[in-house]
Amino acid sequence: MATPVPVKRGKKPRGTPVAATAGGQVQSLTRGLTLLELIADSHGSVALTELAQQAGLPNSTTHRLLSTMQQQGFVRQVGDLGLWTIGAHAFVVGSSFLQSRNLLALVHPVLRRLMEQSGETVNLAVLDLSDHQAVIIDQVQCTQLMRMSAPIGGKLPMHASGAGKAFLAHLGDEQVTALLHQKGLHYYTPKTLMSPQSLKENLAQVRKAGFSLDDEEHALGLRCVAAPIYDEHGEAFAALSISGPIARMTDDRITELGALVIREARQVTLAYSGR
Repeated sequence: MATPVPVKRGKKPRGTPVAATAGGQVQSLTRGLTLLELIADSHGSVALTELAQQAGLPNSTTHRLLSTMQQQGFVRQVGDLGLWTIGAHAFVVGSSFLQSRNLLALVHPVLRRLMEQSGETVNLAVLDLSDHQAVIIDQVQCTQLMRMSAPIGGKLPMHASGAGKAFLAHLGDEQVTALLHQKGLHYYTPKTLMSPQSLKENLAQVRKAGFSLDDEEHALGLRCVAAPIYDEHGEAFAALSISGPIARMTDDRITELGALVIREARQVTLAYSGR
């Protein structure tokens, strides 16, 4: 008869993960990071009981995790009620991301992918607040004989370009009105929007669709769709655009290309600002 081997209890085998989830994540770390995100989303300070409820955790577990993060400077308690808010060390760690990001290095592969997917020239533009114009800072041209060509550093009118209208659509009405008073509405083609009312109605459509359309408003025979890229403050500071001749950018393709540029702009926003 085989002799049973006694099982030793009370010690975990060396190398066994402690409190790990099925996905390989350390549960306590995942919970702590979730609490950190919830505090950040509160845009101020929040009570422990509310945090526990939002995270689906017991109050005792929530307090233990917060206390650990407090010791490391990631969170802190404020006020007589002991509400929890983001600590200074969270800013120190987060600011290293801002120092390391490079918009051009991040976006250029996206431009090339967009060009291959769309078959058209793709641009990256940024908003020049000093001159209230969109400026092209990177471009990947398509291989078609007939294609859009604009120089790096070239400026695009805010009211008559895909990128420009992508920026305008995310400004307040007062800002748009002030800009129109300052810059006016320059005529480029018979399709250029020349009245403030028609421009504002167009911008409302842009907000609804999620992408802007330059429908031969800057140059006859040329169409452009664009979507904004947001910074960490939720401001539209850059835009991706796809430009090409109307013969290829037909009405049927505009919706398809608009969805394409929205998707890529959202991915860039996430990678650049974490939003």
